[in-house]
Amino acid sequence: MNQLDKPLILASGSPRRRELLSLLNLPFEVKVSDADESVPEKWSPERIVQELALRKARAVIAEGVPEDAVIIGSDTIVVLEGIVLGKPTDEADAKRMLNALSGHTHQVYTGLACIQGSGEHELSNFSQASVTMRNITESEIEAYVAGGEPMDKAGSYAVQGLGAVFVERIEGDYHTIVGLPIAALYRMLGQFGIHALA
Repeated sequence: MNQLDKPLILASGSPRRRELLSLLNLPFEVKVSDADESVPEKWSPERIVQELALRKARAVIAEGVPEDAVIIGSDTIVVLEGIVLGKPTDEADAKRMLNALSGHTHQVYTGLACIQGSGEHELSNFSQASVTMRNITESEIEAYVAGGEPMDKAGSYAVQGLGAVFVERIEGDYHTIVGLPIAALYRMLGQFGIHALA
């Protein structure tokens, strides 16, 4: 239980993150963040995801939350050979990304931030996992994109959805790839006095 009864707020409209946070069996509410997600090209993947996770949490605080609340921010990017692949701009962009990922190993970085509503206590970290895709046929890419699943996903695929059929191997934390590293979040929340297993 959340022993200190601190309000817990997820700064994300992602249904995937909501489902993952629910695994901790802690009461929480969702406030969608409209933080600026533009970053300099020279930033490392680690810095990008941590900074954006912090921005999302801070944006929710700026809208007004209880001072004792703990706000969770998270951001996920896909990186292939040093190039960041964000969400596709259109179907052609999704097909381009999937063709690039086909037959290769890429990295997924998820940043995690927890901030007290008063702004006095901030923690951030990141988790990284590697995903190897099998060779994907053009007809598979066409059908997958036509189904719409890739259109709001970093890298144009959902490992927890139909995109799983393209995955040959995963190294690292599966939840990092989905978008919320639960084990890392559990440890981070403990530093705010929130213990899912207490």
